Amino acid sequence: MAAKVEIYTWTSCPFCIRAKSLLKKKGVDFSEYVLDGDEEGRDKMAKRANGRRSLPQIFISDSHIGGCDDLYDLDSRGKLDPLLQ
Repeated sequence: MAAKVEIYTWTSCPFCIRAKSLLKKKGVDFSEYVLDGDEEGRDKMAKRANGRRSLPQIFISDSHIGGCDDLYDLDSRGKLDPLLQ
């Protein structure tokens, strides 16, 4: 069974676009929560993300992964694919 992947984004955020690009390249289905102008949604995200308010914030199987750089770091160390299984 594939992991549940969730990503909180802004529409024009270059880091959000880059993170989604990597997930799409890997053929990962993900749920995207676009927070453009949604401060209530951003507050909810921050609670899940240990207070982090920057975007994107990525969760795999309900575990907080972090942002775009964290996602790419996991991939470069060969640790992303096992999480996505």
